[in-house]
Amino acid sequence: MRRWLALLVAATTSLVLIALLVPLALLVRTAAEGRAMSAAGSEADSVAVTVGSADAETLRLGTERAAHPVTVFLPDGRVVGAPARRSPAVELAARGRSVTAAVPGGREVLVAVQGVPGGTAVVRVHLSDADLTEGVARVWAGLAALGVALAGLGVLVADRLARAVTGPVSALAGVSHRLARGDLAARTVPGGPPEVRAVGLALNHLAERITGLLAEERENAADLSHRLRTPLTGLRLEAESLADPGEARRIEARVDALERAVTSVIVEARRRTRDRAGCDATAVVSARVAFWSVLAEDQARRLDLDLAPGPLPVAVPADELAACVDALLGNVFAHTPEGAALAVRLATADGGALLTVSDDGPGFGTGTAAPAERGRSGAGSTGLGLDIARRTAESSGGSLSLGASATGGASVVLLLGGA
Repeated sequence: MRRWLALLVAATTSLVLIALLVPLALLVRTAAEGRAMSAAGSEADSVAVTVGSADAETLRLGTERAAHPVTVFLPDGRVVGAPARRSPAVELAARGRSVTAAVPGGREVLVAVQGVPGGTAVVRVHLSDADLTEGVARVWAGLAALGVALAGLGVLVADRLARAVTGPVSALAGVSHRLARGDLAARTVPGGPPEVRAVGLALNHLAERITGLLAEERENAADLSHRLRTPLTGLRLEAESLADPGEARRIEARVDALERAVTSVIVEARRRTRDRAGCDATAVVSARVAFWSVLAEDQARRLDLDLAPGPLPVAVPADELAACVDALLGNVFAHTPEGAALAVRLATADGGALLTVSDDGPGFGTGTAAPAERGRSGAGSTGLGLDIARRTAESSGGSLSLGASATGGASVVLLLGGA
């Protein structure tokens, strides 16, 4: 936008300057010609005064002192001064009429001097093209420089004005991108022209409205989950009243599982209404690896740990990161044979952290199910572990990628955004 505005102003300024400077340049040339002709006429008149009263030698000296070539054609045919041919214009002036005529290479100013013994004398002053345009080139160069300076100044002012418009617009675009990535705290500082400020205020109002609607939606989900507790309590009482103890325990176990699921929905809905907090990835990963290392030792698994020196802040709450690490390590223990080694590596990357969990197992295979797709798995599991890890990474602004380890096993790489 800035470039187009600058081009528009440059084109408009150029047209205005051309409309003003071209006539001015022609006027300067005409004025220079008029000045030269006036000077030549004055020289011719001064020489004409001495034609009738001075002898030929004095007249010759007078013509030599003139600034331009001066020739005097006397009635008796003699020519005094600069050599020149007797042109038709000279013949016309010899009849008593002063004229100005164009000749190759310039002009000649002819003054008829009457009262000279023997007829009419003619004083000729020759002006070259250089005499007629003396000083015009310098003035034209000055006008051109002035035009370029004015055009440059116009473009500079246009660029400043365009920046005052495009800067706030770019800031609005940045805020909209942050909102699209889930940063509901993003707001813009209205600035620029009144129209752009109005757009900024409208964007802030929209962000507030979106935040309010999401909070209301999550509260509704939590309230709905709370309402489910009443029928769950009734179902539990009905299960306790069953005559078959085994059947009662089986139903109570299902009720407990359902109640835990409802509780997790309530906790998740409440948590998302608050601002997301970060954690030290080094501390969380170290703690979870230490927890799983006991099981790794029981199954004779080699567990290699490579942690970046902490603290390493990431935009993921500690409980979510712990659940993510547990899901990845749980997959390794569940889908690889006992004795298969695994490795956990945590490194800094792009202001955040890069978590890699790899193993020496059979890998992901070549099945048609996407390993990270929620609810699908090629190994007979629920398929939720990798989906939990993916959602955790994406909630921080990062990503999850799957691949093969150096030994042919599975490798899961999580990019976690910085806090």
